[in-house]
Amino acid sequence: MSTTPSGAGDRLVRIGAIVFFIGALATLATMAPLFLGTHPLPSIAWSLCMLMGVGFLIAAAGVVRSVRAGSPKR
Repeated sequence: MSTTPSGAGDRLVRIGAIVFFIGALATLATMAPLFLGTHPLPSIAWSLCMLMGVGFLIAAAGVVRSVRAGSPKR
């Protein structure tokens, strides 16, 4: 039974999850005024919503890096 060394892409996955979570919070914060009937937030808050996609891409890169590190060498 072999164990894979942790750390190949784990750090990227964790960073991606944090960035995604920040983007999700920004999305909730920018959508709340639409439902509450208050003034919308400035456009910088809307651009922070893009962090969800960036976080997803970072996490996906970490997964790909982990898979490549665990695959047998040719």
